[in-house]
Amino acid sequence: MNEAGKARKPFLFAVDFEMREGFFVADPLSQQEILFDIKGMSNTFPHGLSGTPKSFSFLSHQTDSYLFEADPEDYVTYLQRFNVVMDGLKRGDSYLVNLTIKTPLRCSLSFEEIFLSSRATYKLCLPGKWVCFSPECFVRIEQGKIFTFPMKGTIDGRLPYARDIVLNDRKETAEHNTIVDLLRNDLSRIATSVKVNRFRYIDALETNRGSILQVSSEIEGTLAEGYLDILGTLFFELLPAGSVSGAPKEATLRIIKEAEKEARGFYTGVAGYFDGKKLESFVLIRFIEQCGSQLFFRSGGGITANSSSRKEYEEAIRKIYLPLH
Repeated sequence: MNEAGKARKPFLFAVDFEMREGFFVADPLSQQEILFDIKGMSNTFPHGLSGTPKSFSFLSHQTDSYLFEADPEDYVTYLQRFNVVMDGLKRGDSYLVNLTIKTPLRCSLSFEEIFLSSRATYKLCLPGKWVCFSPECFVRIEQGKIFTFPMKGTIDGRLPYARDIVLNDRKETAEHNTIVDLLRNDLSRIATSVKVNRFRYIDALETNRGSILQVSSEIEGTLAEGYLDILGTLFFELLPAGSVSGAPKEATLRIIKEAEKEARGFYTGVAGYFDGKKLESFVLIRFIEQCGSQLFFRSGGGITANSSSRKEYEEAIRKIYLPLH
């Protein structure tokens, strides 16, 4: 990343949550082994821009009629994980822990079909391995500035007064405040003049299971001259992403390992695209993976001392959806 940044050469990359595995693709618009669409820059459209997709022979289903059935773990099983997290919070080891689940899934659509049919700002597909349709930016670097957009707080958009409910929820507010403070501190490690431009604004997302409202904030910092020459060094200083780990990071990661009992892999890692001037990256959430012949949908949410186990369980399940056209 440093070499490509210094040479101003485009690349695509991804890093897993544990920072043990990743990939780097030079000149990514010229290949189709890994499919991507990152804010409209894509190797699945002519000239890399959104529009009429190229012809793909793997399309076999109509996405208005498809199988999508999840089999989430039961509440008792989830409660065991939740209690591990709560024990850590009560000890004071952490203030916020992102707890995730791995849900068996039956789906008649291929990963390529999900990729092409999904409405999402950030999409990435490794055919036969995993597909991601993420709404969450990690960091954006351009013109000497770095921006991050932590997303914490979701609610069923079909509920009456949903916007007011989520904005006035004490637990959601505390969780969002914690992650904004964490990411302000993270940016301060590599940038100056760090500030919050927008605090707790709402975006709406349409899914195959109805509307979801999501709460985000925007944080900005200023990078030193020559930042593109050390792009990778700066980027890795921010990993793992705070919004999908917690605060403080080191102790929180130990709690996550104890509660989840297996590595997350690329789920909740980060990926991005550099066009020679601007880096756009995102968090690998809204994620389906294949393990052998079985599909799994990965989802989760932030846990604080004020969290309700039942509500957190229901939120993790609510995030199992497809944002299809």
